[in-house]
Parts: sequence; C-alpha cells; structure tokens
Amino acid sequence: MSDHTAAHPVRRPRPTPAELRNDVWLAAGLFVSAVLSTALGSVAGVYGADAAEGMQWALLYSLGLTAPLAVRRRFPDVVVVAIAVVFFVGVTLRIPDLYVSNIAMFIAMYTVGAWVDDRRRAMWVRVGVIVAMFVWLIVTMFQSAIDPSDDGLSQAGVFSPFAAMLLLQLLVNAGFFGGAYYMGDRAYAAAMSRAALEQRTRELEREREVTAAQAVALDRVRIARELHDVVAHHVSAMGVQAGAARAVLQRDPDAARTALLGIEDSARSAIADLRQLLETLRTSAGDAEGGSTVHLSALPDLVAHANGNGLPTTLTVVGERVDLPDLVQVNMYRVAQEALTNARRHGGPDAAADVRLRYSTDAVELEVVNSGRAVAVPMRPGLGLVGMRERAAASGGVLETGPRGRGGFLVRLRVPLTAPAPSRASAAVGA
Repeated sequence: MSDHTAAHPVRRPRPTPAELRNDVWLAAGLFVSAVLSTALGSVAGVYGADAAEGMQWALLYSLGLTAPLAVRRRFPDVVVVAIAVVFFVGVTLRIPDLYVSNIAMFIAMYTVGAWVDDRRRAMWVRVGVIVAMFVWLIVTMFQSAIDPSDDGLSQAGVFSPFAAMLLLQLLVNAGFFGGAYYMGDRAYAAAMSRAALEQRTRELEREREVTAAQAVALDRVRIARELHDVVAHHVSAMGVQAGAARAVLQRDPDAARTALLGIEDSARSAIADLRQLLETLRTSAGDAEGGSTVHLSALPDLVAHANGNGLPTTLTVVGERVDLPDLVQVNMYRVAQEALTNARRHGGPDAAADVRLRYSTDAVELEVVNSGRAVAVPMRPGLGLVGMRERAAASGGVLETGPRGRGGFLVRLRVPLTAPAPSRASAAVGA
C-alpha cells in the first residue's frame, strides 16, 4: 500500500442532504406506525393481562424506538445500541407491539453494516447487539420454562409445543439478524465499488483533459514547425534576391527588376503555401496522418525553386519508387526544404547543392549535400535542426547532420520501409 493510500484510506461517500431528509421522513413514518401498532396490539390483547397499560407508555416507546432513525446515517453505531435498549425495555414491560420494533431493529442493524467505515467497529457493534439479543432470548426462554403457571404452552414430550416455539424463535431471530448483517455488508461493498468506479471515472476525465491539452500542444508544435519551414525557405530566397537587386540596382536596372520580380514571386509563393497550410489545418484533411499537402513528388519543384533563387541544385532519384506513408513523405520533403534553406543561408555565394533520393529494398534515404563554407555544428541548434531531428524521429528514421571536411554541409535521413518505433537518434558525420 502506498503512503498516500495509508494516509488517506478509502472511505464511503458521506450521506447526501436528500438521504438525511429521507431518514427524518422514515423516522416520522415509523413513529406513526409504531403508535398504531401498539394501540391495535393493546386492543387485540397481544400480551393479555401482562400488557403495559396507558397510551403514555406506547407513545414513549414508539418515540424512543423510531426517533434515533432520523440520524441513523450520521451515528449508526449509537443508533443501533439505543434502539436495542429501547427494544429490550419495551418487550420486558410487555408493550404490545410486534412489528414496528422488529422493523426499526432491522434498519438500525443494516445501517451499521452499510455506513460505518471502520469495519472492525461495525462488526463488534453488531456482534455485541446480536449476542445480547440471544442472551436475553435464552434468559426469557428459561424463565418461561420454569414458570409454574398453566397459562403457557404444554411442555410435555420431547418435542413439545413449548420446545417448538422456542426453536422457532431461535430460527427466526437467527435469520432476522443474519439477514440484516449480510445485507448491510453487501450495501457497503456496493457503495465502495460505486465510489471506486466514480473515482476512476474522474481520473480518466482528468487524463483525457491532459491528453487533449498535450494533443493541442503537439499540434501547435507541428504547426510552428511547418510555418518555420515554409517561411524560412521563402524568406531566405527573398533575402538572396534582395541582395542581388541591391548590388546591381545602379548599373543594371533590368537585372535588379528581374530580382525584384523574383522577390515578388517568392512572397506570393510564401503566402500561397501559408494559405494552403492553414486550409489544411481547418479541414478534416488536417487531422490525417502527416497533416500537410506536400509529398516527395514535389521535390522537383523545390529544386527548381532553389535554382531560381541563386542556389544551383541538382536532383537525383536512385531506385524504383515505392509508396510511402504520408507522414514520411511530408517529413522527408520538409527536411530537404530546410537543408536547402540552410545551404542558401550559410553556404556563401558560390554554394551549390545536390539532392539525392535513394530507394532500396529495406529503406528510403534522402541526402542533401551542399558545397561552400564549412559550418561547424552549433552548440545550441536552432529550430531548423531540431525540427529535422523531430521529423526523423516521427518517421522512425535516423538523421545524420554535420559539416563536410572539404567544405559545405551534409544532411542525410534514412527511414526503414518497415519503420521501427520512433526514436530520436541522430549523429554527426564528417566527409
């Protein structure tokens, strides 16, 4: 058992205000029934000449027998003891009630079993009352057996009417108290099962809320990654074109105009990509695996865009194409896009890039190699490298990144065709 469970044991849910009000109504109804039962029993001569005379005793007995039931769920053990004492006194004084007293005693005994959290105390209180009842019953039987009057049942024979009556009383009381004991325990067990089920339901609700919040956070990360890849790619191209336009603005206005047209085209493409991405997120297609509209079939357009924005780039496809999951295609495309963006940004004016897509029998591999300046791996990689690693892990692949010994940078993503469980494996390599 954990420390938390030991410090906070499981308890039965407390009675509701409606249940407490119902107890008051139950006590009032039984009080009226007890008064009527006592009056009718007196008229019927239940105890004959031995019956207690006077309605004041009947009223007092009925009140003492039923009033404690109004608080039976709050103080069940006190209530059962009080009703048992009143029951003893009433039968001893021969108050002519045979039914309501038994009902009140049963309800009190049942309540102890159904509402006392301390199960040891509940057991000992009920056992104590039952033992006292049977001791009192045996004493009463003994007194009846030695009564010299001739008013009682015949005691002649081994199985006389008197012996049969004694045996009947023992059996009825055993069934009466045993039933109250058993039903009380069953009610407590059922209440605890309901409480445990409600607790698990609340925990599942909390877990569902946490899971929903995590899903929203992950979706935001995915959106941020997509936006970063799209915006960084186009803005990087616009920066290169703007620098070229500035360099030739005075001596070659036509070339500057061409560069500005390229900037305009890149801006339009960026807006179109962003609109397409947001439309995908708004529709049900955005909930599909991958959540994007780009695939490896768009690599030639990506290479053409890089060529048109100052980064000579070639595309080589090796092997026979195979169908890949949308998620893998989206992630490989975005890795190629990010790698070309970084090559254009950091490779210098003489940089060139080569994109190779290889299909083998067991894996598909994307490799983006660029020439130009050798760039050391940063101590704190930016969102681009982090995003590439996350995409590799989400695809179940391995990402290798690192500077080349003869200049430039290498990005290689290898995804098994039967992808293992996603991992965040990545390694730096040198050529």
